[in-house]
Amino acid sequence: MPGIGDPRFDHAVVVMCAHTPEHAMGLALNRPVDGLTVPSLLERLGVESTIELPEELVLFGGPVERERGFVLHTDDYLCADSSMPVARGVALTATREILQVMADDRRPRRSMLALGYAGWGPGQLEKEILESVWLTCDPDEALLFGDDYDNKWALALAKIGVSAGMLSSQAGRA
Repeated sequence: MPGIGDPRFDHAVVVMCAHTPEHAMGLALNRPVDGLTVPSLLERLGVESTIELPEELVLFGGPVERERGFVLHTDDYLCADSSMPVARGVALTATREILQVMADDRRPRRSMLALGYAGWGPGQLEKEILESVWLTCDPDEALLFGDDYDNKWALALAKIGVSAGMLSSQAGRA
């Protein structure tokens, strides 16, 4: 929502990857890291590609553990020991193995690589939702994997029938 008070999340579109009573964890979907592509990151990490890699951008997933990589991907690739279901047809993997998979012909049909994540402590996310800090919608492939980063926030709002002009940074109670 406008007025979140934290520039790291201004107009952020975040997919919730894990949500338990103890914590919540998500990845921002619309914050590309300036000048960093998946192929260049894989090369820096010494992951050799056996295929022509698309010039996908690496995303800033959130302010926690910014040096750690997370790959959100379609479930046509799953690592039995480390892939975690996120939504129907979507999984999250955060191991070196997924980086090697992204560089060869086992690559998932759709994927996005993020550095860092957004995290919430017990009850924190629920409180923020009750305070209208966050709006929620169901994910789809365009939101999760599309590269129209500048418009993802508006696309997410449209999914729930809201336009950005209808929102206010002021909260209130009726």
